[in-house]
Amino acid sequence: MDQLSPLAQIAHRPALTDAFGRAITYLRVSLTDRCNLRCFYCMGKEVKFLPKAEVLSLEEMDRLCAAFIRLGVRKLRLTGGEPLVRHGVMSLIERLGARVAAGELDELTLTTNGTLLAKYAPALAAAGVRRVNVSLDTLDAATFSQITQRPGLADVLDGIDAARSAGLAVRINAVALAGINDAGFDSLIGWCGEHGCDLALIERMPLGGMPAAHYLSLDAVRRELAQRWTLTPADGDAGSGGPCRYWNVLETGRRVGFITPLSHGFCDDCNRVRVTCTGALVLCMAQPGDIDLRAALRSGAADAGLEAAIIAAIKDKPAGHQFNLGEAPDASQRMWQLGG
Repeated sequence: MDQLSPLAQIAHRPALTDAFGRAITYLRVSLTDRCNLRCFYCMGKEVKFLPKAEVLSLEEMDRLCAAFIRLGVRKLRLTGGEPLVRHGVMSLIERLGARVAAGELDELTLTTNGTLLAKYAPALAAAGVRRVNVSLDTLDAATFSQITQRPGLADVLDGIDAARSAGLAVRINAVALAGINDAGFDSLIGWCGEHGCDLALIERMPLGGMPAAHYLSLDAVRRELAQRWTLTPADGDAGSGGPCRYWNVLETGRRVGFITPLSHGFCDDCNRVRVTCTGALVLCMAQPGDIDLRAALRSGAADAGLEAAIIAAIKDKPAGHQFNLGEAPDASQRMWQLGG
């Protein structure tokens, strides 16, 4: 039998598959628990960051990502905290970008609050990043400070402009907060149209021991928006494994998406897992039972041992999340530590 080329070997490698037959091809990796904002629904004012010894080194993260890629992961998203506050972060991004260039990975993306994006956008584009998600809940400076408990709206807007100038596609992520930013959704849709960005509205999830205060069902939001905008279902979302369901906005030529973990489940075709900055494999962000991969990384075991630990863990991925507004949320699962 003819020996397959390296690229052909990648194409034929078996994917990670959970007990429900879902192929795990999408990995989100939190690079740090630190952030320069304090969004009340994510982190709050008072936080205690992890000791440096508990956080994976960038070299350990690179090795871990490489293991997942060998096992079939095709899309990798870097998150935080705020990933761009991590010292030396570009060295890791450049190494991962080289895997995209080599055909080992289809896509490398980043979720950021945008405050440092103006500084890093050209380097991100040069490293092979093609898309970024920017968390921006409002265009109003006072509301921005109310939500983030910091100033910085101008920095975020400058960062988005820099990303677009560098050739990066930008999606704006906005958490829908009843009574706080819900009057500004029309402004966000219009602004995104003017600046060439898609928009994703996200239902607030009850994580980190905090109930989903200011929860807003996006079903009602979409019906209200449809009275002022011409919305038609976008093609190409079904079966993607992603939680965002998009609608075309005729007036802007862009899309608005809705991520609805509470009002609608999206777990049947979930293709993703998360790894925290401590090396904990999160099979479902709404369920306990994270798997410690840091021990395997630091035990001196060969890559085969690390891969075996990942394969065994994936079999325990649950069928779906169990968010329920009427129940007390799990205080151990915090968004800023899980990775946004």
